[in-house]
Amino acid sequence: MANSLAEWTEQLRTEQRLLVKADRDIEQGSQRIRDQEDRVRELMAEGHDTRQAERLVDLLKETLAEWERHRVLIEQRVTYLRQQVEAG
Repeated sequence: MANSLAEWTEQLRTEQRLLVKADRDIEQGSQRIRDQEDRVRELMAEGHDTRQAERLVDLLKETLAEWERHRVLIEQRVTYLRQQVEAG
């Protein structure tokens, strides 16, 4: 069943909202990484064991990479939906 222009348009709006959320999540995730890296440096300077804190930084970076990959998929979907709306 073919989607109507209204359906394509609604899907586009939904994906655009998801893209905005993804951008916000990525920025907040980047900030969390910077904050945690600051904590690691502080702990190191005070002579504390930082292995767990460093592991958290690694996990945060892995999560951020997944969010960035997901954002690319959303962006591709937005592009596709724009084409459908423009063709509709």
